[in-house]
Amino acid sequence: MAKRGNSVIGIDLGKRAYKAVLLNKKSETRYALTSFASHEVPEEVTTADEVAQHVKQLLKDLGGSTKSCALAVSEPGSLLRIIEQPSTPPELLRNALRYNGLSMLNQDCKDFVLDVASISNNGTAGARAASGEGAVAVQVQAPATTQTRYLVGGLLRSRVKEISEAMAKTRLSVELMQLAQVCSFNAFEVAYPEVHQKEAFLLLDLGHLQSTVLIGCNGELTLTRAFDYGGKHFTQALTADGALDANAAHLMIQEGDPGMADICRNTLSRLCTEVRNSMGFFEGQHETSIHRLYVSGGLSRAEMILQTLSDELGLPCEIWDPLENCEVALPAAKRKNLQQEFVSLNVACGAAFEYLRT
Repeated sequence: MAKRGNSVIGIDLGKRAYKAVLLNKKSETRYALTSFASHEVPEEVTTADEVAQHVKQLLKDLGGSTKSCALAVSEPGSLLRIIEQPSTPPELLRNALRYNGLSMLNQDCKDFVLDVASISNNGTAGARAASGEGAVAVQVQAPATTQTRYLVGGLLRSRVKEISEAMAKTRLSVELMQLAQVCSFNAFEVAYPEVHQKEAFLLLDLGHLQSTVLIGCNGELTLTRAFDYGGKHFTQALTADGALDANAAHLMIQEGDPGMADICRNTLSRLCTEVRNSMGFFEGQHETSIHRLYVSGGLSRAEMILQTLSDELGLPCEIWDPLENCEVALPAAKRKNLQQEFVSLNVACGAAFEYLRT
């Protein structure tokens, strides 16, 4: 395998906007942002040609000459689960999931392209008497079992084919493709290593069609959930399904309009219930409390939204910066724009970090 370069374009193929970052690796733990871009897309981009057209426009706005690319895909129909199984080679587990998805995941996986990664080992290993065909595994103690926690990710094969065909029409060399949720978790690890390794934390990403919750504890991903509530649903509530201009509604949110505050609270209550349930499940399983929520996505720009989440959940809610530990090598004008855009760059940054760290 050829050695990877020290620069990469990380792209987040979102449902409302495509985002990209150009990152350079300065050392093993140091990165520099040299460009970023965001390009709005129609909600329904249905063909490879359309995807390619929008990616090309994104690259034009981004600039730079780097050819290596790491992709992240935001897709409501994706699959992301944490399972526990006896230690199994990933290739065998992928095949088992593909053909036995209904029994292992309660979901048919035949139409998905799957990937599997080990998260951690739990339990006490038994002693094996032999290895190879016909071997017998002997348990030293009856209760002792070996369980490995695996993260299972999947994307519909038709979607993978569409994206692959689209990227073939660009100048980029796609080195890896991951789900957006995984990339967000990876970005947080780079940006806040102390919190990631030593605390329990919750990442709430407010997307366009859905929001996701990722809960980590002491460096491990322990819970992942997705809810069918995002920026589209929030805007529909603010505008009464189009009765009020969307831009005017969001401006009123920014200005702290009291009437909008009530609407904001009502529409976010559904999301808060799901987040609260996720925290309760985690804390019940791990006997560890979450003391702060880290929020990302376009909606998190509004102070009213953060304050409403904080009030409803009874915990501090703050936006987090995926570039916290990165040098920012941008022209003055673009540096100013970054102050508004960084809340939506977590996924693109996570894809780029994964490439540069591998």
